[in-house]
Amino acid sequence: MNIGPIVRFAALALTLIAGQPAFAQPLEKTTLRYQGWAGQVTFPELADDLGYLAPLKLDWVGNTTSGPQDIQTVVTGDIDFGGAFYGAIIKLIAAKAPIKAVIGYYGSDQNTWQGYYVKADSPIRTARDLIGKKVAVNTLGAHLEFTLREYLTRGGLTPDEIKQVTLVAIPPVTGEQALRQGQVDVTTLGDVLRDKALERGGIRRLFADTDLFGTFTGGAYVLRDRFIKDDPNTARKFVEGVARAIEWARTNPPDVVRARFTSIIAKRKRNEDASTIKYWKSTGVSGQGGLIADQDLQRWIDWLVKDGWLKPGQVKAGDLFTNQFNPYLHATTTAAK
Repeated sequence: MNIGPIVRFAALALTLIAGQPAFAQPLEKTTLRYQGWAGQVTFPELADDLGYLAPLKLDWVGNTTSGPQDIQTVVTGDIDFGGAFYGAIIKLIAAKAPIKAVIGYYGSDQNTWQGYYVKADSPIRTARDLIGKKVAVNTLGAHLEFTLREYLTRGGLTPDEIKQVTLVAIPPVTGEQALRQGQVDVTTLGDVLRDKALERGGIRRLFADTDLFGTFTGGAYVLRDRFIKDDPNTARKFVEGVARAIEWARTNPPDVVRARFTSIIAKRKRNEDASTIKYWKSTGVSGQGGLIADQDLQRWIDWLVKDGWLKPGQVKAGDLFTNQFNPYLHATTTAAK
């Protein structure tokens, strides 16, 4: 009796149960360059700390200032992966940038979301009240601008009236101060920065992105097309590790996740403030393991078409991303049968 196939099948089963990829192939690259965020832990960094990326290593080259800057740096080849809001990814690919989204990494849910705040005594109550006012966002052309413009559109403002709302690019960490000092009329606050500001009082929420879109994944990490083609094993290892890290953060109690984040920041010694970590509540990622769905991008494609950034049919959601490296794609497909 030839028991070889039986033994191989048993080994495969045990490997899959353990959550590890079966018959792992040698990595074409062993180091990935990336940009981080001051005072924050990204999912690739968490995956690295948990050992999910080994033997793949991460090479931190500095901190990014925004999602659009991060993925543009991927396009130029200065880093290997970067993440941004889906709208920014769509616009870049529509401009013929050779990149593709491979795993969702942030979003909004009942615990994690982006809010637009005014002073407690501000007369601003509706979208129309924003005409002639200044609104602070972290950068132009990203999540916060798109959400604001959707709010204004739903509030009945015409394109000419929307142009009268001034966007001011301000680093998130100074957004609260800009509002309190009267430099802007509205500021955007998310997650830990929002909770710290609310503790101090004197501000109120005008609206939040979840008021408009519900629970959703808002952005993804991208890889260059050439990277996906030439380094598929490395791409798979990266996505698998990040997917597992997302699920680790989703399934562990928040205090466990916060403790891990604090430890990671302390170990990397970048001279940064980790105090905001205590406000972390959830991943905000709606798809299991960061799986990307057509509708994640389609809502922004529709918006870009409506706003004149894209022509109808210029891009298709399914051409902008791939789930081929995500192990949860197969788990989700199996569970659905």
